Formats: sequence, C-alpha cells, structure tokens
Amino acid sequence: MDSTIIIIIAAGIAVMAAIVGLLVGRSITQKSNVDVEKKAEEEVSKKLADAQATADKLIAEAKRNADNAKKDKELSAKEHFIQLKSKHEAEVAERNKKVVEKEGQLKVLQTEVSARTSEIAKKENDITKKEGEVTALKDNLNKQLELVNTKNEQLKQSHEIFVSKLEQISGLTKEDAKKELVDSMTKEAESDALALTKTLIDEAKSKANKEAKKIIIQTIQRTAAENAIENTVSVFNLDSDEQKGQIIGREGRNIRALEAATGCEFVVDDTPEAIIISGYDPIRREIARLSLQRLVADGRIHPARIEEVVAKTHKQLQEHILEIGERTVIDMGIQGLHQELIRYVGRMRFRSSYGQNLLQHSREVANLCATMAAELGLNPKLAKRAGLLHDIGKVPDEESELSHALLGAKLCEKYGEHPAIVNAVGAHHDEMEMKYVISPIIQACDAISGARPGARREIMEGYLQRIKDLEALAQAFDGVDKAYAIQAGRELRVIVEADKIDDKKSEELSFAISQKIEKEMTYPGQVKVTVIREKRSVSVAR
Repeated sequence: MDSTIIIIIAAGIAVMAAIVGLLVGRSITQKSNVDVEKKAEEEVSKKLADAQATADKLIAEAKRNADNAKKDKELSAKEHFIQLKSKHEAEVAERNKKVVEKEGQLKVLQTEVSARTSEIAKKENDITKKEGEVTALKDNLNKQLELVNTKNEQLKQSHEIFVSKLEQISGLTKEDAKKELVDSMTKEAESDALALTKTLIDEAKSKANKEAKKIIIQTIQRTAAENAIENTVSVFNLDSDEQKGQIIGREGRNIRALEAATGCEFVVDDTPEAIIISGYDPIRREIARLSLQRLVADGRIHPARIEEVVAKTHKQLQEHILEIGERTVIDMGIQGLHQELIRYVGRMRFRSSYGQNLLQHSREVANLCATMAAELGLNPKLAKRAGLLHDIGKVPDEESELSHALLGAKLCEKYGEHPAIVNAVGAHHDEMEMKYVISPIIQACDAISGARPGARREIMEGYLQRIKDLEALAQAFDGVDKAYAIQAGRELRVIVEADKIDDKKSEELSFAISQKIEKEMTYPGQVKVTVIREKRSVSVAR
C-alpha cells in the first residue's frame, strides 16, 4: 500500500515537471528568436530527461521500500501467529486442567451422594422399625385401657357392696351418715372461723399501723414551710472600707464601747466592705446589727452616742418581737393567747435549733398537728395551739435548771393555757406522763418537722446526695430515658423509651431497679419504683 502511494507521487512529480517545461518553452518561443527557441527546447529536453531519471530513481526506491515493508509485515504476521498459537495452547492446557479438576470433584460428589443414599436408606429402615414399635405400644395401651375400664367397673361394684355392708354394720343410713359428717364439718368450720377472726384482728392492727403512717405521710405532704437557717454570726455590709476606721475609733474606743453595750464581738478584718458580728444570742446580735446600721447612717460614732443608740434599738427590738408574735398568732388563727406567750412566740424568730429556725419549726409543727388532728377527728385548733407553744421553753428571759419541755409546760400553766396543752408541751420529750390524746400527736409532729428531709442543716447534704444517687441508679439501666425522685425520695418515677422497652420488659425493669436499690442504697421507709412507658405520635396541621 505504501509503495503504491510513493509511485503515484513520483509519477505526479514527473508529469508536473513536463508541464512546467512545456509552459516555459512556449513562453520562450513567444519572446525569443529561433535560436533561442532551439536552445530552450534543448534545455526542456534536458530537464525532461532529468525529471524522468529522478522519477525512475524514486520509483525504484519506492519498490525497494515496498519490498522491505512487505518483508516486515510478513515477519510481524509470523510472530503474531506464533503468539496466538502459544496463547491458544496455554488456554487449552488450562481448560484440560479444569476439566480434570471438575472430574475429581464429580467423583467426590458421587461418593458423597452414595454415602448419603446409604444413610437415608438406613434411616428409612430405622423409621420403619420405630413405626412397628409404636404400633405395638399402641396395641399394648389399648389393651391396658380395656383392663382399666374393667377394673373401674369392678371397683364401682365393690364400693356399692362396701357401702351397703357399712350401713348394715353401723346401723345408719346414708342420709344419717351425711348429717353426722355435716355436724363434724360445722364444728371444724367454727374452729377455723375463730382462727380466721384472730387473723383478721391481727391484720386490722397491721392496717391500723399502715393507716397511721399514711396519715403522717399525707400530713407531711400537705404541709410545706421555708426554713431560715440562722448562724452564730451576722455580716454587716459597709459602703466603703474607710468607714471601718470610724467604727473602730481612736485607739479602739468606739468598737470597745459597741462590744460592751451589745455583748457581741465585732470582727474587723481584711474582708472588703464588711464587718462580722459574732455572738451566741441572736437577739443581742440583731441589736448590735441594727445599732451599727443607725450609727453608720447617722455618722456620729462615739461612746456616748453608741450607748444611746443601743438602748433605743433594744427597746424598738422588743416592740418588733411583740409585733412578730402578734402577726404569727393572727396568721395561725389562734385567739386568746396571753401577751407574754405572744412575746415568747416573737422571740422564737431569733432562735435556731440544729440549724432550723425555731419559729418556723413551731409554725410547721402547729400546721402538722392541726392536719393530723383533723384526720383523726380531734380538735384541730387545740392541737395547733399546742404545736405552736411546744418549744416555748427554749426562749425564756432567764436561765432555768428545768428542761425546755418542762419549763414550757410551767409557762403555759402560769399563763392559763388548757391542761391538755400543758400536758402536750411537757410530755413531747417523754419527761411527763401523757394524759391527753393530743400529747402523742405533738410528739410525732415535732419529730416529723425535725426529721423531714431538708429541714435541718446536718441532714440536708445527705438527703440531696441520696436523691441524686437514686436517680443515677435508675438512669444506669438500658432503655431508661429519664428518672425523677419525688415525694422526698419515697417514689422513683422512671420514664423509658417506648421503642426499646415493651410492657413485659417494663415490669422486669421496675423489679430490677427495686432490687438494686435494696442492695446498694440505705434509705428510710420504702421506695416505690414506677416505670412509665408512653408512645406518642405528633403531627402538626398547618
């Protein structure tokens, strides 16, 4: 193909050269004379000869190139044939190898099929044999059933003969024997009834205890109070630290006068814009705070002025105490209380016991007593009055050797309170014999108010930690979404994921949580575990 193209190109070049020569010749003929024409013809002939020679040379060279190309093509064709042949032989060998492998696998499969066929035949033989055994057992059972039916008929006949012989021997008919049996059963039933009555009485006692606990719990739940925790120190805030020097005075005379007049210690340290007032008596501490507040506001601080302000503040605080007592009595709905007892009630505002404000504690006990007395059908007003006055012996004007319960009973008796109130106040710590029904109510409500979770400072942290541990214990289980401890930790509500926990698993989960609480936690009373499983589908119409 390539050599043919080269030959065609060479021939084209020769023809073009001839055409060019002719054109040149014609042009020379037109412009020159005969000599010139001859000379031009010679040159054209010469050029035609050169072009012919060049064309012959190109054709010869093209033929050589074509021969060489043909030889190369033949050589490459042979090499390609050899490669295809070797590849075909390799494929044939591979196919033969696979055929051999398939034949081996087929032989193995044939062997396995033969083994399985023998096994199946063996199992069929075993099944046939077992069917024969089952048929034999069935026949045997049928025979035994027939024998049992025969025995039953014989037993029934024997029973009738035995009953008739018993009637002859005992001299009683069947009806008489039944009557005696009924009488015997009646006596036995009466005995069982007595035992049942005793059991019912015991259960009634148990239910009475449960009912009492229920009333106490309901009373606690219906009564809520905020507790003001009093400390042994009060903090007086200043507008600037420059006022500290004025309060101390020259060589400390002002602060010494304050301490002498109030009976409290004034601590002036590096605390910014604050003075600490320390004292065991809350009333003295309040007098010191109010006096210092007036002196700082007035700006005139010197010993004479300090004594005047402290005396005036003391008088005003006594009036304020009486006002607190009167307001408390009015709020509680108590009437006819002696003026001195009202003043003692006001003094409770500045007294604390185990971190629990005494007035708040007394108000809470009064409300608890009224609620419990109403539940039990007693006089709630009398119980409320006794509850408010039960700790009146803790705030006397003078020290006494008597306990606060006995001193409170003495004060109540002195100012004309009802004997039931006197007895309840004196007996709420078992220092006096209880003679009235409200006395144990006062004692129980006093214990409830003091032991209520969060009421007193020393058990608050432990209560909060127990609540947190209770919720964390429930949340550790799989499928639990949220857990809340309510009713002061007496109930644990567990909200589970509806997709992960079904109804059956909810029961199992509540039991598992209760068991874990019993094993790992310490708590008063009992903890009710409630598992809530809810499936919600929400769509919004727009």
